[in-house]
Amino acid sequence: MDKIWLSQYPAGVAENIILPPDHTSLIDLVEEAFDQFGPRNAFINLDKAMTYTELAHKAKSFAGWLQTLELPRGSRVAVMMPNVLQYPVVALGTLLAGHVLVNVNPLYTARELEHQLKDADAAVLVILENFATVFQEVRGHTPVKHVVVATVGDLLGLIKGHIVNFALRRIKKQVPAWSLPDAVAFNDTLKRGSGHYQRPDLRLDDTAMLQYTGGTTGVSKGAELTHRNLVANVLQIDSLFGGAINGEGQVNILVALPLYHIFAFTVCMLYTLREGNCGILIANPRDLPDVIKQIDTYKPALIPAVNTLFNALANHADFKKLDFSNLKIALGGGMAVMPATAADWKAVTGTSILEGYGLSETSPVATVNPPNTTEYTGTIGVPLPSTEVVILDDEGRQLPLGERGEIAIRGPQVMKGYWNRPDETAKVMTADGYFRTGDIGVMDERGHTKIVDRKKDMILVSGFNVYPNEIEEVVTTHPKVLEAAAIGVADDRSGEVPKVFVVKKDDSLTEAELRLFMEENLTGYKRPKYVEFIKELPKTNVGKILRKDLRVLNAGRK
Repeated sequence: MDKIWLSQYPAGVAENIILPPDHTSLIDLVEEAFDQFGPRNAFINLDKAMTYTELAHKAKSFAGWLQTLELPRGSRVAVMMPNVLQYPVVALGTLLAGHVLVNVNPLYTARELEHQLKDADAAVLVILENFATVFQEVRGHTPVKHVVVATVGDLLGLIKGHIVNFALRRIKKQVPAWSLPDAVAFNDTLKRGSGHYQRPDLRLDDTAMLQYTGGTTGVSKGAELTHRNLVANVLQIDSLFGGAINGEGQVNILVALPLYHIFAFTVCMLYTLREGNCGILIANPRDLPDVIKQIDTYKPALIPAVNTLFNALANHADFKKLDFSNLKIALGGGMAVMPATAADWKAVTGTSILEGYGLSETSPVATVNPPNTTEYTGTIGVPLPSTEVVILDDEGRQLPLGERGEIAIRGPQVMKGYWNRPDETAKVMTADGYFRTGDIGVMDERGHTKIVDRKKDMILVSGFNVYPNEIEEVVTTHPKVLEAAAIGVADDRSGEVPKVFVVKKDDSLTEAELRLFMEENLTGYKRPKYVEFIKELPKTNVGKILRKDLRVLNAGRK
């Protein structure tokens, strides 16, 4: 396919990026940031700042400690922490040491944690004290040989540590005492490793991290991302957005998305380092008053978020009082940005949400609405430089513009494969190097792609395809609706029919009122047969709506 989307790029943006020589690695990008931006603040958490120079010293000290363990190069180091200052130290230290980073969701259950540690064959686990009790339950069933326990006060101090602890209790209510007698304290690793760091000999094709898919669609798999994948994605983002965000000098980036998620890891950490910016770390994004306070204090130029957070902020009275003159880009990803959310956000901030798209398997950014986009488009934008997107049918044949099919992506950011799962890798990679995403989309004549839905979320009503995203977009435009999620439920007559779960914005909303609205906006077979009002939609910690949980909930209604 001709790259019809190139005309959408801002002036001066090249069709392709230039990758560094093969004998380089992500370490070069990180060390360049350390050297170039030393005195600047790299990250701030609860007003505690860490400069690039301090980050460099601490990350290299942690890397030095890892190297004293004499593990084979490329050993897996699992990191189970929220957005606290220790995270960039440990994550970057792992990469600097020549090992493979394995991000772990701190809210995992013992079963989920055991699976990931065993699947990755992790030799080291770095865990925040608050979540260590989960590891206790499964330690004997994992390959972990070395455990590092961090406390929130390590880098914040006692008082601010207590504040973060209180915030984290709101995420995970039960925080029992833990006992890991042979664990190493985080601060001790920095002392033991100081002065011992030796830069490893790495290449772009070496594995940098295992980024596990969310597990919401089946068994969690590790996307094997190389140094080339991550360096390429940073350069791709920088090529398209660098000038639009920075201009002159340093700016602040809101880091409310968890850094263990690939969206935040690449955009909010690696890209932040590339530009010499400062990440404002939010340990608990569900604490909206604190998020709003941080935005008010640090006035970020870039806010990456999911629809859930954009929606919550735009509908919060205190957020509407803020000064948004510094805000240049609001970048949406992780889930579809709803038209109603985009409209509310624009009305409050004066800034359009630029929706992008990516997956763990693509490091993650593959497409985005360019920074010269002035209005919400309802699409995931156009491919990044050095990226190709096609729409395929079930047999793998490329479809013409305007036809619905599976989105497939080819580019230097596409993963090496699934860790130790060649069979699963073969299912998603085409012979000519495209990654089949499992998402259904349609590309228009400008090269913009609109996601219709995931294959398995599609509802089949009497032979007609119904896509939950379409129902949700319509329902959430009702002024009394805050959020909505649609699923398919069994029906004797039609095979399946849609059901929509709705969170009210206005308690006066009735089912009859909503049905009339849907009748006006959806054709017959697309209208939900069932409507259920619910106080809160189940979501991942990143904010994605869990339709599988809604299916379980619905099954329990019978």
